[in-house]
Amino acid sequence: MKVLVLNCGSSSIKYQFIDTTTQIALAKGMVERIGMSSAVLTHTPYGKEKIRIVGEILDHTIAIEYVIAVLLSPNHGVIKNKKEIDAVGHRVVHGGETFSGSVLITDQVMNAIKENIELAPLHNPPNIKGILAAKEHLPNTPQVGVFDTAFHVKMPPRAYLYGIPYELYRKYKIRRYGFHGTSHRYVSERAAKLIGKPIEELKIITAHLGNGCSMAAVEGGKSIDTTMGFTPLEGLIMGTRSGDIDPSVILYIMAKEGLSLSEANTLLNKHSGLIGISGESSDMREIEEAVKEGNKKAKNAFDVFNYRIKKYIGAYTAAMNGLDALVFTGGIGENSVMVRKEVCSNMEYLGIILDDNRNENVEGECLISSDDSKVKVFRIPTNEELVIALDTEKIVSEQLSQV
Repeated sequence: MKVLVLNCGSSSIKYQFIDTTTQIALAKGMVERIGMSSAVLTHTPYGKEKIRIVGEILDHTIAIEYVIAVLLSPNHGVIKNKKEIDAVGHRVVHGGETFSGSVLITDQVMNAIKENIELAPLHNPPNIKGILAAKEHLPNTPQVGVFDTAFHVKMPPRAYLYGIPYELYRKYKIRRYGFHGTSHRYVSERAAKLIGKPIEELKIITAHLGNGCSMAAVEGGKSIDTTMGFTPLEGLIMGTRSGDIDPSVILYIMAKEGLSLSEANTLLNKHSGLIGISGESSDMREIEEAVKEGNKKAKNAFDVFNYRIKKYIGAYTAAMNGLDALVFTGGIGENSVMVRKEVCSNMEYLGIILDDNRNENVEGECLISSDDSKVKVFRIPTNEELVIALDTEKIVSEQLSQV
């Protein structure tokens, strides 16, 4: 099956056109600056050079039209007819408590996604725009929603409830939801295959480290806890997000600085984390360079980032009563030798022993722990788009078998 995978933001659309039989992305690209006259579409067909198209793309409907047109292009396309797009898989950020898995998009599902807008006001609206735009151009093509939160939604109450009046959970669904679920699910399944054991028998900690960071405790193939919470702000230190913080701190700052709710939200989400502590950058590559140059604030940011990860490894190992594998993924997790080394240092008591040579010479999916490490440590590049494509294939195939 050939599936068009869409990840729609407020002013951008990332896409991949995946053949689920070969698991190859026949084409991938991105539309940026939607709503502007200088919008840009970059498109890379499999085995060919990237192309760049600049034009006026005023909304998501026009953006999807561009994407389909370039897929059909005689020079740069990979199909000859729109009917070759067998299905469309959409990344949807928030499914609330409604969705515990991927679903065929129906009017009822759309209503449920709309009901969850208040839980993800910046993400669900553009996801909805992408679904409506795809439906307009591909009205007879089945569409599937794959939710970032779905992998975590069955966490036990002890993991998802906050220490606030229970009535507030009942009224407003305030609970830990977690995000990056598609990534955590993918890399934990890949780790199980690399180990050669059924995932149902394993205890795995997955660390998705990028500009946004989260970790998950995956026991028996199920997420039993994760660091992100009601929003993606909780948990680890991130590029520009504070991560865990005493709630009184922000109340204190708001009073001292006279900040509005909006300004406080911006402070925690846009000006904190690595950029806030270092005053240098939100990019770990630049932080590491500054550390090497002796920059003390950058060293503080680097240390806090890694220390928080190390603490959660200990917590999640305790929660699962053991650990079989630790997985690093995401832009930082996949590419930072320094972060992986620092996180795994002095962890022998948990059975984690890194092999420096393996850690410094990574390629693709690979083991980076030593042969005598009780816990296997992996570097596994994530592939959320493939998960979305495979889920879409499965759901559409099941639907067709019932017709």
